[in-house]
Amino acid sequence: MPLEPLSQKDVEDRLTELPGWSLDGDSLTRSYRLASHFAAAALVVHIAQVQEELDHHSALTLGHHTVLLTVNTHSVGGAVTEKDFELAGRVEELSSGHGAR
Repeated sequence: MPLEPLSQKDVEDRLTELPGWSLDGDSLTRSYRLASHFAAAALVVHIAQVQEELDHHSALTLGHHTVLLTVNTHSVGGAVTEKDFELAGRVEELSSGHGAR
């Protein structure tokens, strides 16, 4: 089944299930703060592993103690799809194990 862009209302409704995530233009975004640069780098590696499993990749920015994730689906013109929420949900599940807030 091909991916379809979600409506603005669907995106807004689904974001209520993901505290800390927001819509920035046509992308879901979330910034995480971690205890150290090493912890942030470890989170980036773990996110990359999940992206490979899902075959869905996003923009990741590694900062001093931060990780910024920007997610959308390029194959549907950069809109938000169910696959973006799947990735965001997986990242939320693993981020607490890294001490992210």
